[in-house]
Amino acid sequence: MDEYSLQRVSELLRGVIEVLWSRHEGLSARTVFSHFPKTIKLTDHERGLSPSTQLPRYERTIRLAIMPLVKAGWVMKSNKGQWYLTEEGRAACHRFSKPTEFYIEALRISETNQHSAAEIQMSLDLAQERAWEQAVEYIQGKNSAEVRRLVATLFEAMQYHIAWVAPPEKQRGLIDMVASLDAIGAHPYRILIEVKHTGQPVTAEGLKSFHSILGVNDFGLLMSTGGFTGNASTLLNTPGFQKINGMNLEKFFDIWIRHFDKLSQEAHQLLPLKAIYFLSPPV
Repeated sequence: MDEYSLQRVSELLRGVIEVLWSRHEGLSARTVFSHFPKTIKLTDHERGLSPSTQLPRYERTIRLAIMPLVKAGWVMKSNKGQWYLTEEGRAACHRFSKPTEFYIEALRISETNQHSAAEIQMSLDLAQERAWEQAVEYIQGKNSAEVRRLVATLFEAMQYHIAWVAPPEKQRGLIDMVASLDAIGAHPYRILIEVKHTGQPVTAEGLKSFHSILGVNDFGLLMSTGGFTGNASTLLNTPGFQKINGMNLEKFFDIWIRHFDKLSQEAHQLLPLKAIYFLSPPV
């Protein structure tokens, strides 16, 4: 980043802000950088690869320079590589319309000029992003029956009892498995589970169809590897749909990790994961 002027770094960061501005749900870092050549004119040198990381130079520069924005609370990054512009960041953009002033203020707030810490953070970010992308690709590459089995083994680890799982050849119908709170089904409540593995997000219409089959004593879990449309996500938060829990891949993965030690050997074979420890930058 030393070869870049403060003004150029500020311009590149403002490009990130512009990409994230209308995306309140955030974007993956990969998606942010894919938009970049369309929003800012890059030199051949900036497009060239950095010898130390094999990333394009502009990407390496942004990954290092964005750390002060994160520490200032203006940009948020998840451990799966999702970047978000916070409300504080939006307010800062209004206060500091010039890119250079915006970045200088972030540097002042964060009081960070620790190049080594930024390098460590960048390495950690890249590792987390790539690990998450691999996990998503692995799960999305499984067939519907295998994904149903993943969900069933997770429920078993959570101390639920699986009363029924749809056969592998099942192609139609909304119910893929039924879970109960006890081994013999004496508890009056049951959980009806639908697993959507089509590569497409669940729509509001699909959510309403699933809701229509729930009885008085039924709760629903709708697992969608393709996520949910904005309208479906909004509908899930309305009072009439409180009996349904929507689960996308990110939520599924987080719960899987939370119950990792309780998962069966079969579960570990279905989704083979291994924890690796990385050096964390100083707080």
